[in-house]
Amino acid sequence: MEFVQRKIIHVDMDAFYASVEQMDNPELKGKPLAVGGSEIRGVVSAASYEARKFGVRSAMSGVQAKRLCPELIFVRPRFDRYKEISKKIRTIFKDYTDLVEPLSLDEAYLDVTVNKKGNPSATLIAQEIRKRIFEEVGLTASAGISINKFVAKIASDYNKPNGQKTINPDEVETFLEGLDVKKFYGIGKVTTEKMYQLGIYTGADLKSKSLEYLDEHFGKSGRHYYYLVRGISNSQVKPNRTTKSVAAEHTFYTNLTSEIFMEEKLNRIAEELSKRLQKHKISGKTITLKIKYSDFTQQTRSKTLPYFVSDKGLLFETVKELLYQEKMKDSVRLLGISLSNLNTEIKKTVVVQLRFEF
Repeated sequence: MEFVQRKIIHVDMDAFYASVEQMDNPELKGKPLAVGGSEIRGVVSAASYEARKFGVRSAMSGVQAKRLCPELIFVRPRFDRYKEISKKIRTIFKDYTDLVEPLSLDEAYLDVTVNKKGNPSATLIAQEIRKRIFEEVGLTASAGISINKFVAKIASDYNKPNGQKTINPDEVETFLEGLDVKKFYGIGKVTTEKMYQLGIYTGADLKSKSLEYLDEHFGKSGRHYYYLVRGISNSQVKPNRTTKSVAAEHTFYTNLTSEIFMEEKLNRIAEELSKRLQKHKISGKTITLKIKYSDFTQQTRSKTLPYFVSDKGLLFETVKELLYQEKMKDSVRLLGISLSNLNTEIKKTVVVQLRFEF
């Protein structure tokens, strides 16, 4: 059987939410912008490049972001608008290939090994896609092009914003060897620190370790890292990603100190989640309560039922049980409910909107 080298493009919109807001409101162009709740209680969902220069980044508290950038402008998220723009961008992708795997509203993998344009150059296809996004939508995008999803995703960050990078087959291993391990997609902060402690700072350091060594220190993930650093990843672009969980959560203007108040809020969140589940005909067995305390530490409590649920009443009763499972350690700023262990392999992605309550 003849081996076919895959050609994968990872397209990543530049500061998507913030860029949409700046496009729709010209007064915001060129200004430091954060999409999120507010500077008092909110969390930054996205930051414009003008804001990032000051160190503002997603998942940062509004208070900290404002401290770093006093001129920062906060804008409420408009998810319906972001989904509308995302749909237009995906329509462009489909002109080139049906093998499109969305990761979120603002990024996707495309397998263009065989494509509708008959173009053998993935690099030229990526350029054309980015040009069309700019001309037809009004936003800039960056792209990474390589032999698999892992390398393509790393490459898309290389020349941001509004750029692209191609890692050819014969360049993959050298490229990975020169990277800091913290830049490897899938290696988080904790693992990075562990690798640093073991003297593994770069891809070359990681590659020098035997499979046995990596298995010993990183368990099942060791084998994964062993092959990744050699550019070996067989993960296919899956146009129909399976939904693994559905969630709803709220950040509160005032910290909650009483479980009675929390019950009231969870009742509303359970109702919102139930509507979402029934709309998409999804049910599941594992219910998880997410709690974020005033000091930003986070806790989850889960229970798996012997049957599938989507009904608001059953969701709420289980969450209420989880709420009183143990005493709260501090006042609470966010509560969320998620449902996993779903009953069916849904052939579409359910986009969960993070909403802020004031």
